[in-house]
Amino acid sequence: MRDDHAIEKQASDQLATARARIAEVYDPNKLAEVGKRVVDLLAAHQQQIQAGKGNVLNWQLPTELIDQARESLGTCSGKGELLEQVTSLVHKSLDHGTNLHHPRYVGHQVPASIPLAALFDLIGSVTNQVMAIYEMGPWATAVEHAVIQSVGGQLGFDPGSFSGLVTSGGSLANLTALLTARNIALGDVWNKGLAGRKPPPVIVTHAESHYSVSRAAGILGLGTEQIVRVGLDSERRMDPGHLDDVLNYLRNREVPVIAVSAAACATPTGAFDPLDEIAEICRQYGVWLHVDAAHGGATCFSERHRHLIAGIEKADSVVCDAHKMMFMPALCAMIFYRDRQHCYATFHQDATYLFDPSAPELADYDSGLVNLECTKRAAALGLWGIWSLFGSQLFADLVDVTFDLAAQFFEMLTAAEDFEVFCQPECNIVVFRYLPPQLQAASDDQCDAFQLELRRRVIESGEAYLVANQIEGRSYLRTTVINPLTRSQDLADLITILRKYAQPLLQT
Repeated sequence: MRDDHAIEKQASDQLATARARIAEVYDPNKLAEVGKRVVDLLAAHQQQIQAGKGNVLNWQLPTELIDQARESLGTCSGKGELLEQVTSLVHKSLDHGTNLHHPRYVGHQVPASIPLAALFDLIGSVTNQVMAIYEMGPWATAVEHAVIQSVGGQLGFDPGSFSGLVTSGGSLANLTALLTARNIALGDVWNKGLAGRKPPPVIVTHAESHYSVSRAAGILGLGTEQIVRVGLDSERRMDPGHLDDVLNYLRNREVPVIAVSAAACATPTGAFDPLDEIAEICRQYGVWLHVDAAHGGATCFSERHRHLIAGIEKADSVVCDAHKMMFMPALCAMIFYRDRQHCYATFHQDATYLFDPSAPELADYDSGLVNLECTKRAAALGLWGIWSLFGSQLFADLVDVTFDLAAQFFEMLTAAEDFEVFCQPECNIVVFRYLPPQLQAASDDQCDAFQLELRRRVIESGEAYLVANQIEGRSYLRTTVINPLTRSQDLADLITILRKYAQPLLQT
């Protein structure tokens, strides 16, 4: 016979145990105790890595790492001393990651971020300051608006006339800006879609634009075949003359142009498009100009390098990633619209459960109205904190120092007879090939395969990290000097490392 009292007692005990477990993980004292341990462990790790000790990449096969990660999930929780468990998990995370703060990390366009910025991100993470409507994240919203106004002014937009927002990454930022351009160019497309539009609309872009532009074309319903690529000049920048020819050709055939997407800078080589000339051509044809300045937008802070983005303030939309050359932790991507009203053309929808019709004056501060994301982290806190502490000159310093290091590396490679540099860098991206005498008679395919295998051996060794790249069908090595703690000796060491790992390949 069922004992209802015993069942109720068991259920009550289970709930009490559950509440006790919950109380433990929410305990502010635990946060303080564990937080101190984690920060101490991170500081010790950074001390070693920033001094160039240890590996840049702790290479293991994906399946091996997944097994190790799963082992931690299978460990019985609640047993053992908490600080010991935390220490073990932190070491496991640090020992198997990529060390972007190592001075021989010169790989992807992901920086050795400013460590102090993470402490401001921690505020948003601990208190869970999310954004979609102002009342859910009032301070996070205020911080985002302040940062957007300040960076937009630095880019050259007229105060009070432009608008902007922060979103999660350059790809999402490009998609959002091009969605806005599509809706403005095609009018009723949000409601009626693209079906039956003849001829189909196109996006005109830099021939080596980031893949997120063609990805956006697919997502927006245009199709990747509706990307029209503009030819490049001798410096691999968009050729204004060819752009004029392309837009004239499209106008004569009454092909709708969603936008011209220029690059500042192009990912493969770091080339900056001549934005002043491009903007004038777009104005003549009445075409939206979008500038993907995810990497190079931060040159707006540098007196030495600002000329690279001359004319950017004439663009209709601009993307700039603070998690690239402003050295913020990922992700913090900014979108700017020269006409502040354009941000409201991105989406057309009703969501009365979110947006309060009784307070229409708050609509300008409800980020969900203009952002693809609804729940969104307070991504601008780190940038706001560092700017507040150290001022905008820090961002100029970061650009100037890393660009200068890349120029030094270019000189080293140019002076070395066994290296071939693709072009003189405009920024902190350097593209080259290792071509010792043994490869002089090799075919192009053999040289390509050699570059890729050399790069693979170097990164798996853990001694350095660089990436591969294809230009005009040929394989190159590519470095992005995006750690301001890198020194010229580290770059000289990279050359030595490449030669060392090339030797066994040349003997096979």
